[in-house]
Amino acid sequence: MLTVGTKAPDFALPDQNGQTVRLNDFAGKKFVLYFYPRDNTPGCTRQAQGFAQHFAEYEAMGVPVIGISKDSVASHCKFAQKYELPLILLSDPELQAIRAYDVWQEKKQYGKVSMGVVRTSYVIDENGVIEKVNAKVKPDLNAELVLAYLKQKG
Repeated sequence: MLTVGTKAPDFALPDQNGQTVRLNDFAGKKFVLYFYPRDNTPGCTRQAQGFAQHFAEYEAMGVPVIGISKDSVASHCKFAQKYELPLILLSDPELQAIRAYDVWQEKKQYGKVSMGVVRTSYVIDENGVIEKVNAKVKPDLNAELVLAYLKQKG
């Protein structure tokens, strides 16, 4: 995991509509960057729906929410349409941002060890510096935890 105070690594990835989104597109804005394992899985769907459910509150604070996984643009497009997700979903099949943000890690599930995305969210400040890290978050709580943090910071 990257730590608080670290400069956020640059990225340029396609969103669910095929448009390239870059870190510097958010210069001067605080934003949420969350990493998740896979579209259309139960936990990842609940996590995305949590951010969607609170989207108006994030929007009112001027805080964009961006999800990143290694799924394709087409997969993200279908996922966003199926669940009416207003979020920006970035496709990272080459693991550029996933590795840069140190969320590609060894995972153990049912005694089996494999590499995968560890569910993590970052709040990145107006200067492109990591302000808050939520590591190994629970999908059902991620959006609310981040929102509570942002409200507390005022």
